[in-house]
Amino acid sequence: MKERTYLCIDLKSFYASVECVDRGYDPMTVNLVVADPTRTEKTICLAISPAMKKLGVKNRCRLFEIPKNIQYEIAKPRMKLYMEKSAQIFSIYLRYISKDDIHVYSIDECFIDVTDYIKLYNKTAKEIATMLTGAVLKETGITATVGIGTNLFLAKVALDVTAKHAKDYMGFLNIALFYKTIWTHRPITDIWNIGKGIANRLEKYGIYDLKGVANFDEKILYREFGVNAELLIDHANGVEPCTIADIHEYRSKSTSISNGQVLSRGYTFDECKLIVKEMAEQSVLELVDRKLITDNVSLYISYNKNVIKGTGGSFKINERTNSRKKLLKYVVDYYNKTTDRHTLIKRITIGFNNLVDENYKTIDFFTDLESEEKENNLLKTVIDIKNKFGKNAILKGHSLEDCSTEKERNNMIGGHNSGEDE
Repeated sequence: MKERTYLCIDLKSFYASVECVDRGYDPMTVNLVVADPTRTEKTICLAISPAMKKLGVKNRCRLFEIPKNIQYEIAKPRMKLYMEKSAQIFSIYLRYISKDDIHVYSIDECFIDVTDYIKLYNKTAKEIATMLTGAVLKETGITATVGIGTNLFLAKVALDVTAKHAKDYMGFLNIALFYKTIWTHRPITDIWNIGKGIANRLEKYGIYDLKGVANFDEKILYREFGVNAELLIDHANGVEPCTIADIHEYRSKSTSISNGQVLSRGYTFDECKLIVKEMAEQSVLELVDRKLITDNVSLYISYNKNVIKGTGGSFKINERTNSRKKLLKYVVDYYNKTTDRHTLIKRITIGFNNLVDENYKTIDFFTDLESEEKENNLLKTVIDIKNKFGKNAILKGHSLEDCSTEKERNNMIGGHNSGEDE
Protein backbone atom coordinates (compact mmCIF):
# COMPACT_ATOMS: atom_id res chain seq x y z
CA MET A 1 0.00 0.00 0.00
CA LYS A 2 1.41 3.39 -1.01
CA GLU A 3 2.69 5.41 1.95
CA ARG A 4 0.75 8.62 2.30
CA THR A 5 1.58 12.01 3.74
CA TYR A 6 -0.95 14.08 5.64
CA LEU A 7 -1.14 17.60 7.01
CA CYS A 8 -3.21 18.43 10.06
CA ILE A 9 -3.70 22.21 10.08
CA ASP A 10 -4.98 24.04 13.15
CA LEU A 11 -5.74 27.78 13.20
CA LYS A 12 -4.12 29.19 16.35
CA SER A 13 -6.67 30.39 18.93
CA PHE A 14 -9.08 30.78 16.04
CA TYR A 15 -11.96 32.72 17.62
CA ALA A 16 -9.59 35.06 19.46
CA SER A 17 -7.42 35.53 16.38
CA VAL A 18 -10.45 36.45 14.26
CA GLU A 19 -11.54 39.02 16.86
CA CYS A 20 -8.01 40.48 17.07
CA VAL A 21 -7.66 40.82 13.30
CA ASP A 22 -11.14 42.36 13.05
CA ARG A 23 -10.02 45.03 15.54
CA GLY A 24 -6.72 45.65 13.78
CA TYR A 25 -4.67 43.87 16.47
CA ASP A 26 -1.84 41.37 16.19
CA PRO A 27 -3.13 38.15 17.85
CA MET A 28 0.44 37.23 18.80
CA THR A 29 0.95 40.37 20.90
CA VAL A 30 -2.47 41.57 22.11
CA ASN A 31 -4.32 40.14 25.13
CA LEU A 32 -7.89 39.29 24.13
CA VAL A 33 -10.51 36.89 25.49
CA VAL A 34 -13.61 35.62 23.67
CA ALA A 35 -16.38 35.35 26.27
CA ASP A 36 -19.84 36.71 26.93
CA PRO A 37 -19.38 39.61 29.39
CA THR A 38 -23.12 39.67 30.12
CA ARG A 39 -22.77 36.40 32.02
CA THR A 40 -21.06 35.90 35.37
CA GLU A 41 -17.30 35.66 35.98
CA LYS A 42 -17.79 31.89 35.97
CA THR A 43 -18.44 31.92 32.22
CA ILE A 44 -15.96 29.87 30.19
CA CYS A 45 -13.68 31.67 27.75
CA LEU A 46 -14.22 30.19 24.29
CA ALA A 47 -10.73 31.28 23.30
CA ILE A 48 -7.80 33.41 24.42
CA SER A 49 -5.26 35.04 22.14
CA PRO A 50 -1.82 33.43 21.66
CA ALA A 51 -0.33 36.38 23.56
CA MET A 52 -2.29 35.39 26.67
CA LYS A 53 -1.23 31.75 26.33
CA LYS A 54 2.39 32.93 26.48
CA LEU A 55 1.55 34.51 29.85
CA GLY A 56 0.47 31.10 31.17
CA VAL A 57 -3.31 31.60 30.92
CA LYS A 58 -5.01 28.31 30.09
CA ASN A 59 -7.38 27.99 27.15
CA ARG A 60 -11.03 27.36 28.05
CA CYS A 61 -10.49 28.90 31.50
CA ARG A 62 -13.18 30.84 33.34
CA LEU A 63 -12.98 34.63 33.51
CA PHE A 64 -12.31 34.71 37.26
CA GLU A 65 -9.33 32.37 36.77
CA ILE A 66 -7.40 34.96 34.73
CA PRO A 67 -4.78 36.61 36.99
CA LYS A 68 -5.85 40.09 38.07
CA ASN A 69 -2.55 41.64 36.99
CA ILE A 70 -3.20 40.77 33.32
CA GLN A 71 -4.94 43.46 31.31
CA TYR A 72 -7.08 42.17 28.46
CA GLU A 73 -9.98 43.00 26.18
CA ILE A 74 -13.17 40.92 26.10
CA ALA A 75 -14.88 40.12 22.79
CA LYS A 76 -18.41 38.78 22.74
CA PRO A 77 -18.64 35.58 20.65
CA ARG A 78 -19.71 36.04 17.03
CA MET A 79 -20.17 32.54 15.67
CA LYS A 80 -21.49 33.66 12.28
CA LEU A 81 -18.29 35.66 11.69
CA TYR A 82 -16.11 32.69 12.68
CA MET A 83 -18.00 30.41 10.30
CA GLU A 84 -17.58 32.91 7.46
CA LYS A 85 -13.86 33.22 8.16
CA SER A 86 -13.50 29.43 8.32
CA ALA A 87 -15.22 29.14 4.93
CA GLN A 88 -12.88 31.79 3.51
CA ILE A 89 -9.84 29.83 4.71
CA PHE A 90 -11.24 26.60 3.28
CA SER A 91 -11.62 28.37 -0.08
CA ILE A 92 -7.93 29.28 0.10
CA TYR A 93 -7.01 25.60 0.54
CA LEU A 94 -9.19 24.75 -2.46
CA ARG A 95 -7.00 26.86 -4.75
CA TYR A 96 -4.22 24.36 -4.20
CA ILE A 97 -5.88 21.12 -3.08
CA SER A 98 -8.93 19.17 -4.33
CA LYS A 99 -11.82 18.95 -1.88
CA ASP A 100 -11.56 15.16 -2.23
CA ASP A 101 -8.23 15.34 -0.39
CA ILE A 102 -9.46 17.53 2.48
CA HIS A 103 -11.34 16.45 5.59
CA VAL A 104 -12.74 19.30 7.69
CA TYR A 105 -12.34 18.10 11.29
CA SER A 106 -13.74 21.21 12.99
CA ILE A 107 -14.31 24.91 12.35
CA ASP A 108 -10.59 25.59 12.88
CA GLU A 109 -8.91 22.31 11.97
CA CYS A 110 -8.62 20.07 8.92
CA PHE A 111 -6.67 17.14 7.49
CA ILE A 112 -5.17 17.28 4.00
CA ASP A 113 -3.75 14.36 2.01
CA VAL A 114 -0.77 15.90 0.17
CA THR A 115 0.66 12.60 -1.12
CA ASP A 116 0.04 13.33 -4.81
CA TYR A 117 0.77 17.06 -4.51
CA ILE A 118 4.39 16.58 -3.50
CA LYS A 119 5.22 15.56 -7.07
CA LEU A 120 2.70 17.95 -8.63
CA TYR A 121 4.19 21.04 -6.97
CA ASN A 122 7.72 19.61 -6.74
CA LYS A 123 7.72 20.56 -3.06
CA THR A 124 8.17 18.72 0.22
CA ALA A 125 5.18 18.27 2.52
CA LYS A 126 6.57 21.03 4.76
CA GLU A 127 6.92 23.39 1.79
CA ILE A 128 3.31 22.69 0.79
CA ALA A 129 2.23 23.37 4.38
CA THR A 130 4.18 26.65 4.30
CA MET A 131 2.50 27.58 1.00
CA LEU A 132 -0.99 26.97 2.42
CA THR A 133 -0.50 28.60 5.83
CA GLY A 134 1.38 31.50 4.25
CA ALA A 135 -1.59 32.25 2.00
CA VAL A 136 -3.94 32.07 5.00
CA LEU A 137 -1.77 34.42 7.05
CA LYS A 138 -1.42 36.92 4.20
CA GLU A 139 -5.14 37.05 3.42
CA THR A 140 -6.67 36.68 6.89
CA GLY A 141 -3.95 37.60 9.39
CA ILE A 142 -4.42 34.24 11.14
CA THR A 143 -1.45 32.03 12.03
CA ALA A 144 -1.72 28.23 11.73
CA THR A 145 0.15 25.30 13.25
CA VAL A 146 0.72 22.13 11.21
CA GLY A 147 1.31 18.49 12.02
CA ILE A 148 2.79 16.36 9.23
CA GLY A 149 2.56 12.59 9.42
CA THR A 150 2.57 9.38 7.43
CA ASN A 151 -0.96 8.61 8.61
CA LEU A 152 -3.83 10.65 10.03
CA PHE A 153 -3.02 9.71 13.64
CA LEU A 154 0.63 10.65 13.37
CA ALA A 155 -0.26 13.97 11.70
CA LYS A 156 -2.66 14.80 14.53
CA VAL A 157 -0.17 13.86 17.25
CA ALA A 158 2.55 15.83 15.44
CA LEU A 159 0.23 18.83 15.62
CA ASP A 160 -0.82 18.39 19.25
CA VAL A 161 2.52 17.39 20.78
CA THR A 162 5.41 18.64 18.63
CA ALA A 163 4.22 21.50 16.37
CA LYS A 164 3.07 23.77 19.18
CA HIS A 165 6.60 23.82 20.62
CA ALA A 166 8.39 24.39 17.30
CA LYS A 167 9.57 27.84 16.25
CA ASP A 168 7.92 27.48 12.84
CA TYR A 169 4.75 25.91 14.34
CA MET A 170 5.29 22.69 12.38
CA GLY A 171 5.92 19.16 13.55
CA PHE A 172 6.61 15.90 11.73
CA LEU A 173 6.17 12.26 12.72
CA ASN A 174 6.84 9.00 10.93
CA ILE A 175 6.78 5.63 12.66
CA ALA A 176 10.47 5.80 13.66
CA LEU A 177 10.10 9.25 15.23
CA PHE A 178 6.87 8.14 16.87
CA TYR A 179 8.65 5.37 18.77
CA LYS A 180 11.52 7.69 19.63
CA THR A 181 9.58 10.75 20.83
CA ILE A 182 5.92 9.84 21.47
CA TRP A 183 5.89 6.25 22.73
CA THR A 184 6.92 7.27 26.25
CA HIS A 185 5.38 10.75 26.18
CA ARG A 186 3.45 11.77 29.29
CA PRO A 187 0.81 12.75 30.16
CA ILE A 188 -0.97 10.27 27.93
CA THR A 189 -3.94 12.66 27.72
CA ASP A 190 -1.90 14.73 25.23
CA ILE A 191 -2.56 11.94 22.74
CA TRP A 192 -5.53 12.26 20.39
CA ASN A 193 -8.68 10.47 21.61
CA ILE A 194 -7.31 9.71 25.08
CA GLY A 195 -9.19 11.78 27.64
CA LYS A 196 -9.07 11.73 31.43
CA GLY A 197 -11.61 8.91 31.63
CA ILE A 198 -9.56 6.54 29.47
CA ALA A 199 -6.35 7.63 31.21
CA ASN A 200 -7.81 6.84 34.63
CA ARG A 201 -8.90 3.38 33.48
CA LEU A 202 -5.41 2.69 32.07
CA GLU A 203 -3.83 3.89 35.29
CA LYS A 204 -5.56 1.05 37.16
CA TYR A 205 -3.22 -1.29 35.29
CA GLY A 206 -0.13 0.85 35.78
CA ILE A 207 -0.24 2.23 32.23
CA TYR A 208 0.84 5.85 31.80
CA ASP A 209 2.01 6.08 28.18
CA LEU A 210 1.49 4.46 24.77
CA LYS A 211 4.42 2.11 25.26
CA GLY A 212 2.61 0.76 28.29
CA VAL A 213 -0.51 0.18 26.18
CA ALA A 214 1.44 -1.54 23.39
CA ASN A 215 3.16 -3.93 25.80
CA PHE A 216 0.07 -4.78 27.84
CA ASP A 217 -2.13 -7.88 27.59
CA GLU A 218 -4.60 -7.22 24.74
CA LYS A 219 -7.22 -9.53 26.25
CA ILE A 220 -7.41 -7.33 29.34
CA LEU A 221 -7.64 -4.19 27.18
CA TYR A 222 -10.55 -5.65 25.20
CA ARG A 223 -12.24 -6.65 28.44
CA GLU A 224 -11.83 -3.10 29.76
CA PHE A 225 -12.64 -1.10 26.61
CA GLY A 226 -14.57 -3.48 24.36
CA VAL A 227 -14.22 -2.86 20.61
CA ASN A 228 -12.62 0.54 21.34
CA ALA A 229 -9.51 -1.35 22.46
CA GLU A 230 -8.66 -1.98 18.79
CA LEU A 231 -8.26 1.75 18.13
CA LEU A 232 -6.27 2.21 21.34
CA ILE A 233 -3.89 -0.66 20.48
CA ASP A 234 -3.44 0.55 16.88
CA HIS A 235 -2.59 4.07 18.03
CA ALA A 236 -0.22 2.74 20.69
CA ASN A 237 1.75 1.25 17.79
CA GLY A 238 1.48 4.35 15.59
CA VAL A 239 -0.97 2.61 13.25
CA GLU A 240 -3.99 4.25 11.58
CA PRO A 241 -5.37 2.45 8.48
CA CYS A 242 -8.18 4.94 7.87
CA THR A 243 -7.63 7.43 5.03
CA ILE A 244 -9.42 10.61 3.99
CA ALA A 245 -10.94 8.65 1.11
CA ASP A 246 -12.37 6.19 3.66
CA ILE A 247 -13.86 9.08 5.65
CA HIS A 248 -15.52 10.54 2.55
CA GLU A 249 -16.98 7.17 1.58
CA TYR A 250 -18.43 6.46 5.03
CA ARG A 251 -22.20 6.55 5.36
CA SER A 252 -23.86 6.18 8.73
CA LYS A 253 -26.34 3.30 9.02
CA SER A 254 -28.71 5.43 11.08
CA THR A 255 -29.40 9.14 11.29
CA SER A 256 -30.79 11.41 13.93
CA ILE A 257 -31.13 15.04 14.87
CA SER A 258 -30.80 16.35 18.40
CA ASN A 259 -31.48 19.63 20.13
CA GLY A 260 -30.08 20.41 23.57
CA GLN A 261 -29.58 23.35 25.86
CA VAL A 262 -28.28 24.22 29.32
CA LEU A 263 -30.70 26.59 31.06
CA SER A 264 -29.40 29.81 32.61
CA ARG A 265 -31.04 28.93 35.95
CA GLY A 266 -33.02 26.17 37.55
CA TYR A 267 -36.42 25.84 35.82
CA THR A 268 -39.57 24.50 37.43
CA PHE A 269 -41.48 21.60 35.92
CA ASP A 270 -44.05 23.89 34.24
CA GLU A 271 -41.47 26.42 33.01
CA CYS A 272 -39.40 23.63 31.51
CA LYS A 273 -42.41 22.15 29.74
CA LEU A 274 -42.61 25.35 27.68
CA ILE A 275 -38.94 25.01 26.71
CA VAL A 276 -39.48 21.35 25.78
CA LYS A 277 -42.33 22.38 23.47
CA GLU A 278 -40.18 25.06 21.84
CA MET A 279 -37.31 22.64 21.27
CA ALA A 280 -39.60 19.93 19.91
CA GLU A 281 -41.17 22.38 17.46
CA GLN A 282 -37.73 23.54 16.28
CA SER A 283 -36.72 19.92 15.67
CA VAL A 284 -39.95 19.23 13.77
CA LEU A 285 -39.19 22.17 11.48
CA GLU A 286 -35.80 20.63 10.76
CA LEU A 287 -37.44 17.30 9.94
CA VAL A 288 -39.87 18.94 7.52
CA ASP A 289 -37.16 21.06 5.94
CA ARG A 290 -34.99 17.98 5.33
CA LYS A 291 -38.00 15.90 4.16
CA LEU A 292 -37.41 13.28 6.86
CA ILE A 293 -39.62 11.33 9.25
CA THR A 294 -38.97 9.53 12.55
CA ASP A 295 -40.29 6.57 14.52
CA ASN A 296 -38.10 7.05 17.60
CA VAL A 297 -38.00 9.96 20.04
CA SER A 298 -35.60 10.70 22.90
CA LEU A 299 -35.90 13.15 25.79
CA TYR A 300 -33.34 13.56 28.55
CA ILE A 301 -33.68 15.87 31.56
CA SER A 302 -30.87 16.79 33.98
CA TYR A 303 -31.50 18.55 37.25
CA ASN A 304 -30.00 21.47 39.15
CA LYS A 305 -26.75 20.61 41.01
CA ASN A 306 -27.29 16.90 40.35
CA VAL A 307 -29.83 16.67 43.19
CA ILE A 308 -31.19 13.52 41.57
CA LYS A 309 -30.12 11.44 38.59
CA GLY A 310 -31.30 12.52 35.17
CA THR A 311 -34.58 11.18 33.83
CA GLY A 312 -35.97 10.28 30.42
CA GLY A 313 -34.69 8.07 27.65
CA SER A 314 -35.69 7.07 24.12
CA PHE A 315 -38.88 5.39 23.01
CA LYS A 316 -40.33 4.00 19.79
CA ILE A 317 -43.59 5.35 18.42
CA ASN A 318 -45.98 3.24 16.36
CA GLU A 319 -45.66 5.29 13.19
CA ARG A 320 -43.19 7.16 11.00
CA THR A 321 -44.10 10.82 10.91
CA ASN A 322 -42.93 14.43 10.91
CA SER A 323 -46.29 15.81 12.01
CA ARG A 324 -45.83 18.65 14.49
CA LYS A 325 -49.11 17.83 16.21
CA LYS A 326 -48.26 14.15 16.69
CA LEU A 327 -44.62 14.52 17.69
CA LEU A 328 -45.33 17.36 20.11
CA LYS A 329 -47.89 15.17 21.88
CA TYR A 330 -45.45 12.24 22.09
CA VAL A 331 -42.75 14.46 23.58
CA VAL A 332 -44.98 16.27 26.09
CA ASP A 333 -46.68 13.06 27.23
CA TYR A 334 -43.28 11.46 27.83
CA TYR A 335 -42.08 14.58 29.64
CA ASN A 336 -45.13 14.47 31.95
CA LYS A 337 -44.59 10.77 32.57
CA THR A 338 -40.86 10.73 33.30
CA THR A 339 -39.86 14.14 34.68
CA ASP A 340 -39.56 14.90 38.39
CA ARG A 341 -42.04 17.65 39.28
CA HIS A 342 -40.35 18.90 42.43
CA THR A 343 -36.72 19.43 41.38
CA LEU A 344 -35.35 22.38 39.42
CA ILE A 345 -34.24 21.48 35.89
CA LYS A 346 -30.95 22.59 34.33
CA ARG A 347 -30.46 20.72 31.04
CA ILE A 348 -32.73 19.39 28.25
CA THR A 349 -31.91 17.22 25.24
CA ILE A 350 -34.44 16.17 22.61
CA GLY A 351 -33.75 13.84 19.69
CA PHE A 352 -35.59 12.36 16.73
CA ASN A 353 -33.93 9.11 15.65
CA ASN A 354 -34.09 6.43 12.91
CA LEU A 355 -34.70 9.07 10.28
CA VAL A 356 -35.79 8.05 6.79
CA ASP A 357 -37.18 9.79 3.71
CA GLU A 358 -40.71 11.16 4.17
CA ASN A 359 -41.93 8.99 1.30
CA TYR A 360 -41.98 6.15 3.83
CA LYS A 361 -44.45 7.95 6.08
CA THR A 362 -46.94 5.68 7.86
CA ILE A 363 -50.43 5.83 6.34
CA ASP A 364 -53.33 3.76 7.60
CA PHE A 365 -57.13 3.77 7.55
CA PHE A 366 -57.29 6.46 10.26
CA THR A 367 -54.76 8.87 8.70
CA ASP A 368 -56.28 12.25 7.82
CA LEU A 369 -54.19 12.93 4.71
CA GLU A 370 -55.78 16.30 3.99
CA SER A 371 -55.16 17.60 7.51
CA GLU A 372 -51.55 16.40 7.54
CA GLU A 373 -50.88 17.96 4.15
CA LYS A 374 -52.24 21.32 5.36
CA GLU A 375 -50.05 21.15 8.46
CA ASN A 376 -46.99 20.24 6.40
CA ASN A 377 -47.58 23.12 3.97
CA LEU A 378 -47.98 25.52 6.90
CA LEU A 379 -44.69 24.38 8.40
CA LYS A 380 -42.94 24.80 5.03
CA THR A 381 -44.26 28.36 4.88
CA VAL A 382 -42.91 29.04 8.38
CA ILE A 383 -39.53 27.66 7.31
CA ASP A 384 -39.47 29.88 4.20
CA ILE A 385 -40.26 32.98 6.27
CA LYS A 386 -37.56 32.18 8.84
CA ASN A 387 -34.99 31.49 6.12
CA LYS A 388 -35.75 34.78 4.38
CA PHE A 389 -36.28 37.15 7.31
CA GLY A 390 -34.53 35.44 10.24
CA LYS A 391 -35.54 32.86 12.82
CA ASN A 392 -37.29 35.45 15.00
CA ALA A 393 -39.40 36.77 12.09
CA ILE A 394 -42.27 34.53 13.15
CA LEU A 395 -42.81 33.34 16.73
CA LYS A 396 -45.61 31.85 18.78
CA GLY A 397 -47.10 33.87 21.62
CA HIS A 398 -45.56 31.69 24.33
CA SER A 399 -42.10 32.67 23.06
CA LEU A 400 -42.69 36.12 24.58
CA GLU A 401 -43.02 34.71 28.09
CA ASP A 402 -40.20 35.50 30.54
CA CYS A 403 -39.10 31.87 30.86
CA SER A 404 -38.91 31.30 27.10
CA THR A 405 -35.45 30.91 25.56
CA GLU A 406 -36.45 30.70 21.90
CA LYS A 407 -35.74 34.32 20.89
CA GLU A 408 -32.31 34.24 22.53
CA ARG A 409 -31.42 30.82 21.08
CA ASN A 410 -32.47 31.93 17.61
CA ASN A 411 -29.58 34.42 17.75
CA MET A 412 -27.10 31.69 18.60
CA ILE A 413 -25.01 29.18 16.66
CA GLY A 414 -23.79 26.14 18.52
CA GLY A 415 -25.04 27.61 21.79
CA HIS A 416 -23.08 30.85 21.38
CA ASN A 417 -23.95 34.32 20.16
CA SER A 418 -24.04 34.47 16.36
CA GLY A 419 -23.10 38.15 16.26
CA GLU A 420 -26.12 39.04 14.11
CA ASP A 421 -27.55 41.20 16.91
CA GLU A 422 -24.40 43.30 17.11
